[in-house]
Amino acid sequence: MGLFDIFRGADINEGVAHFQQTTGAQLIDVREPNEFADGHIPQSKNVPLSKLATIEVVVPDKATPLFIYCASGARSGRALGELKQLGYANVTNIGGIATYRGKIER
Repeated sequence: MGLFDIFRGADINEGVAHFQQTTGAQLIDVREPNEFADGHIPQSKNVPLSKLATIEVVVPDKATPLFIYCASGARSGRALGELKQLGYANVTNIGGIATYRGKIER
């Protein structure tokens, strides 16, 4: 880890790989539905930041590992705090889809 790595955001590509290796994990896109429809990472579920309180419908077990992302990493950063307040203990902000290099679904 270099001196400036602390200023670098999460690497979504590494985050998706970690998600794929984590048994029972859920990949959550916290962007708005129109953004999700424009393209999202395969296997992700859309729970917009504006409706995050409804996540229990999608992920009822609060022990489930959650990997969250948005467009740039800012909204998923806010979602991380909200999810922890809702009782989800195993949450990882993997950053923004803007730097994702893998397959995109529409």
